[in-house]
Amino acid sequence: MTTTQTFPADDLKEWFTLMFTPSVLIEVVVLLVCCGMAWGMTVLVRGKTHQLAEKSVLFGRRVFDGVLFPLLWLCFTFAALIMMRSGLKMHLLYVAVPALLSLFVIRLGVKILQVTLTESPTVRLIERTISWLVWLAFVLWVSGVLPLVANEMEQVKWKVSGHSMTLMTLLEGVLTAGVVLLFSLWMSSAVEAKLLSNTSGGELSLRKAASNAVRAVLVFVGLLLSLSMVGIDLTALSVLGGAVGVGIGLGLQKLASNYVSGFVILTERSMRIGDFVRVDNFEGRITEINTRYTVIRSAGGRESIVPNEMLVTSRVENLTFSDSLIAQQTLVTVGYESDAELVSQLLVKAALAQSRVLPEPAPVAVLTAFGVNGLDFSLSYWITDPENGQLNIRSDVNKGILAALRAHHIDIPYPQQVVHEAKNNQNISNQKLSVGTSAGT
Repeated sequence: MTTTQTFPADDLKEWFTLMFTPSVLIEVVVLLVCCGMAWGMTVLVRGKTHQLAEKSVLFGRRVFDGVLFPLLWLCFTFAALIMMRSGLKMHLLYVAVPALLSLFVIRLGVKILQVTLTESPTVRLIERTISWLVWLAFVLWVSGVLPLVANEMEQVKWKVSGHSMTLMTLLEGVLTAGVVLLFSLWMSSAVEAKLLSNTSGGELSLRKAASNAVRAVLVFVGLLLSLSMVGIDLTALSVLGGAVGVGIGLGLQKLASNYVSGFVILTERSMRIGDFVRVDNFEGRITEINTRYTVIRSAGGRESIVPNEMLVTSRVENLTFSDSLIAQQTLVTVGYESDAELVSQLLVKAALAQSRVLPEPAPVAVLTAFGVNGLDFSLSYWITDPENGQLNIRSDVNKGILAALRAHHIDIPYPQQVVHEAKNNQNISNQKLSVGTSAGT
């Protein structure tokens, strides 16, 4: 875009006069036409792709919130400028092009931050900083002050490790580093979205590990490139690397162990997202596996953040490791006069009456013992959706059992205790009297 025209600060009055010439009306119409074309094409492309605004850089919640709209508007306006500059002396389009370029840069930076990072006050501060810096650069460029500012920044010099550095060089390095980091975050986010699309279970866990590794590598490479562009000697980082190694060996053993354990879990697939596990008397479904910790959510909504080292070094019950079947058991005691065969049938029917109970494998009711209070029965049945709750299905089965037993007049005995009373109460009284006399003497 070498056709961009600047206007020196001392000619601003003449520039404003040119803006009110009749030819500017033609430029206004051209600019509006380009805006309409960009708007229509953005709406058309957005409707065909069906991308979510939160996960897309090209699109936003509104048409002009994404990157595609300012990019198309910029391209159409620049093309119109190229075609019309030979036949018409233009002024407005020369200003519109850098303005649209600034808008495109702002939207690109903001959308990358929104896609790759979670919303926070720090992220919003970075977004506002990017906007203010870009618009400031635009004003300085259009007014013709930017070359003067750049020249003054070139005069500010200092030496770092024997190398001469200017304020302008430092600023260019910082801006370049920011662009490289944004690009690295964007690429890592795109790779993660591609890897995690249409996956579940063990495959999801493995791809999660791959996406975390890719993101770490890209951000690390981007950070090294950024430091190099700023002018920092990367060979000096070897000392820092040695210090980090000593720190890991001394104080960061647990942290390093958690990261290593996380990759072990993800690669071995011993636990996968969606598995129902029991760890340290906490039972729930795995909702997230990170490189340092794993999130387990119970049926009641409570979430437990478990360090990955604990999942590797301690005993973990994975209730859905080989399959998704989970067995449940309930105990019932009936009177000794009850029909054992009828009780077994009623227990099985009460379990099968619940839609969540699987017909295959079929529920099993067995007479387990001749108890103190009556006949002890055990009912076993299976479900495949523990995430929908286990206590509720157990309660429904128990209610069905109670209703069936009452309908068939089968007695559910109360706990009983036999008390034996001494037959010779006189002897007991005499013994008490003898004891009292001895104590008196």
